[in-house]
Amino acid sequence: MQILKRPLITEKISAMNEQGIYGFVVEKTASKPEIKKAVEKMYGVKVEDVRTMRYAGKPKTRYTKTKIVTGYGNAYKKAIVKVAEGEIIDFYGEI
Repeated sequence: MQILKRPLITEKISAMNEQGIYGFVVEKTASKPEIKKAVEKMYGVKVEDVRTMRYAGKPKTRYTKTKIVTGYGNAYKKAIVKVAEGEIIDFYGEI
C-alpha cells in the first residue's frame, strides 16, 4: 500500500515551503509514524513533526435530462510535514 498519494501544491502550502513545511495527500488509514517513515524514505529528509487532517467528501449535484443525480466527492486525508532545518524537498525537480 502506498501511503503518500501526491504532494499538495497550493499557494498557501508553497508559501510555507520556505519554512520547511510541506503538504501531502495521504492514505486515509495512514498513521503519523507511517507518514513520517514514508516521507523520510522517499525524499531522504529528517521529519520533525507531522500534523494530519481528514476531509469529508463534498456534496455534488448534477442535472441530467431525466433526473437529478446527487452524491459525494471523494473523502481524503491531508498531512502537513515539517522537516529539519536546512533540508528541503524538491517537488519540481522530478518534472
